[in-house]
Order: sequence, then C-alpha cells, then structure tokens
Amino acid sequence: MELMDKTINSYFDVWLGPRDPRVKGWLLLENYTPTFIFSALYLLIVWLGPKYMRNKQPFSCRGILVIYNLGLTLLSLYMFYELVTGVLEGGYNFFCQDTHSGGEADMKIIRVLWWYYFSKLIEFMDTFFFILRKNNHQITVLHVYHHATMLNIWWFVMNWVPCGHSYFGATLNSFIHVLMYSYYGLSAVPAMRPYLWWKKYITQGQLFVLTIFQTSCGVVWPCAFPQGWLYFQISYMISLIILFTNFYIQTYNKKASSRRKEYQNGSTAIANGYTNSFSSLENNVKQRKQRKD
Repeated sequence: MELMDKTINSYFDVWLGPRDPRVKGWLLLENYTPTFIFSALYLLIVWLGPKYMRNKQPFSCRGILVIYNLGLTLLSLYMFYELVTGVLEGGYNFFCQDTHSGGEADMKIIRVLWWYYFSKLIEFMDTFFFILRKNNHQITVLHVYHHATMLNIWWFVMNWVPCGHSYFGATLNSFIHVLMYSYYGLSAVPAMRPYLWWKKYITQGQLFVLTIFQTSCGVVWPCAFPQGWLYFQISYMISLIILFTNFYIQTYNKKASSRRKEYQNGSTAIANGYTNSFSSLENNVKQRKQRKD
C-alpha cells in the first residue's frame, strides 16, 4: 500500500506540480488512496443497497435524521461564518485571489476548507438514508455524480489550491446547505412541516451559475491563481448544469404526463357518470310504463 501511495503521489506531482506545503500531513490529505476507496465504497453501496432493500420494509430513521440534519446545519453555518470572516480579514478580491497574499487569513480559510472537504464524506449519508427509507426516486444520476465527485475534487483542491479563489463555491454551498439541511431536519418532524416556507428558495441551479460567473472573473481578470484550476471548475459546473437541466426537464415531463392522465381519467369519470345517469332515467321510465300497463 505504501509503495502504491508513493507511485500515485509521484504521478500527481509530475502532472500537477508541487503540493501546497501548508497541508502536509493533514488527515486524509497525505495520500489519495483513502479518498478513492471511500468513493468506490459509496458507489458500491449505491448499486447494491436498493437491491438489498428490495424485499424489506423501509426504515423510518426519523430520530437520527433530525440529529444528522441538525449536525450538518450547524457545521455548514460554522463554515459559512468562518469563510466570510476569513475573506474579509484577508481582503480577498472577488474577481481573482491568489493563494499566498492573504496572510494569516489564508490559513483560516485552509482550515475551514478542510472541514468542507471532510463534510463531503459525511454527506454520503444523504444517499444511504434514501436507500434505507426506500426513496430510490431521489437517487438520481445528478445526485450520485455530485456526491461521488465532490469528495475527490476537493482532495485535489486541498492539496494544490487550498485557499484563494477556491473559497467562493464552498462559501455559497455552505450557505445553501444551512437552508437545505435545516429544512430536511425540521421536515422530519410532522408538526413543523406547515411552517417550512423556504424550500422553494433552495435552488442548486443558481449556485452553479453564480460559481461559474465568479470563476470566469478569474479568467477574464487573471491573478497568480493557477488558470488550469479555473478552467476545470468551469467545466465541472457546466457538467452539473447539464445534468441539473436534464433532471428538471424529466421532472417537468413526468408532471405534465401525470396531469394529462388525471384529466383523461376525470373526463372518463364524467362521461361514465353521465351515461349511468341516463341509463337510470331510462330504466325508471320503462318501470313506470309497465306499472300503467
């Protein structure tokens, strides 16, 4: 295993250049193998989990869901606060920010972004809860792709560009997750559902577009932040937007198809009701004629 790690690390060093020494020896960052294994296990569970649960009753998981979502809400709130204050303390430039000019604020950003990377591992539980509750319709290609790739991408980000322009997507995503996980946590309590008004404002599509815009600023007005990483992030966000758009088109088509079926069933029911009423009236007339005879 050690020999394999050294070989992989040497390839990465050749392809991507020297790593940022500020994260040397940090948990899970020294070697890529653990991150890869976690991701492979995640995909294996996504494949085998629904098969295992096929003939079993779904689990409620209500109590643990409240705790899980509350924990991720608090973690996301912490990350959002620390990132915003770190950006302000370091005088970060919105349009482009390198990885070494923020002073002590850069280290603050790096420490928080490590938690952001680690949170991607914790968020694998989102999918596992879907499997246990047999909500397989929520395990979409977009969902699995996003969860499986984010942990891996952020391993590379933390090793080569752990601060600077990397902050924006994590900051915006942390804010969205405060809203999202607080909603999921509270919706697990039936009495709270009527008071949850902010679900319609949680739009991942807006996150992707805003991140592309801010990343593109670093391309148009470049600084010392590596351009290759910016192009990669733009490409990744475009892939998410394509999957996100496809997901919403399919969802819209399903809803439209469902409405058409409901309309057709309703029309048939009305027609049947009219026919039955007419038949009843005809039978009553016949019975009266028979009595007169």
